[in-house]
Amino acid sequence: MVAVSGLGSLPGTDFGAALRMTFDKVPDLPYLPELPARGPWAAMIGRGLGLPSGLPAEVSAGEWRLADAAGVDQRRARATWRDDLDQLEEAAEGFVGRFKVAVAGPWTIAASVGVAHSGRVLADIGARRDLAQAVAEGVGEVLSDLARRLPGAELVLQVDEPSLPAVASGAVPTPGGYFRHRMVDLPELCRALSWITGEPARRGLEVSTVLHSCARWDGGWPLGVLLGDAAGGAGFDGVSVDLDQLGTADWDALAGAVDAGATVYLGCLPTTGGVRPLGVDAVRRRVLGALDRIGAPSHMSERLVLTPSCGLAGWAPAEVSQGFDVLARVRDQVAAELA
Repeated sequence: MVAVSGLGSLPGTDFGAALRMTFDKVPDLPYLPELPARGPWAAMIGRGLGLPSGLPAEVSAGEWRLADAAGVDQRRARATWRDDLDQLEEAAEGFVGRFKVAVAGPWTIAASVGVAHSGRVLADIGARRDLAQAVAEGVGEVLSDLARRLPGAELVLQVDEPSLPAVASGAVPTPGGYFRHRMVDLPELCRALSWITGEPARRGLEVSTVLHSCARWDGGWPLGVLLGDAAGGAGFDGVSVDLDQLGTADWDALAGAVDAGATVYLGCLPTTGGVRPLGVDAVRRRVLGALDRIGAPSHMSERLVLTPSCGLAGWAPAEVSQGFDVLARVRDQVAAELA
């Protein structure tokens, strides 16, 4: 059955209300919401650095930087994780089904976080390796905690990497903005990501993994090495894409991924520009057009998830509710078409 889900961020500061909304509006695949309006510790990078085993960091002059000891914002990030998981355990008692949690990927964190003497973690080979290993360890702890709190859940891990294409192409600016960090080659990119998709992060758990990015990769996403369990690859089970950011090469790569059995999260509900959200007919046409381009077989319905194109933190709560209602109606229509 075609599913509907969100991608992480939601508006407001009331976590309990946001959590209840995800279970109510996207019961196919509810998820742990992120509420960046709560503060820097609750946004994507802060949550990534707030994982239990994260490297010590602090916010200095509005920017996250690695530090000798955890700063107040990192301590708040870790406390927020604990509080959010406590509320989840209470709200989801007895839950059975798929449940998704999102974390910032190591390359997006490395491109965003400062370090003494070298500008960004991205510029220091040793620092970016240590960061990636710390993220993997922290993810493992969160997944183990979730498995204990939600014993009936089938866990899905979403790794957010909006900066991955820029890291791969050498397009990440230095702090001053006059230069660009040197590109990181694909084998190193995949090796760091594989520490999250494989052991020790999985810790023996059955966890599905999906790579999410709203960005465009010039020349096309190398899904052949990002998906699957081939030696030297990143090892993801699925990919989450924004339909508006796909180039010609990406469609061919997606077709190959579908043939290989990957799960595809289609970001079909635009989140920027114009009147939000689009109506059912417009979104349905976008989805069916995409499926036609990748030659999706009818049995793909079990591996298809419809989502907004990116996070919804900039939307009003009423728009979020309406957007998920649109996706739910599109899901039913697309499922009928595939059948």
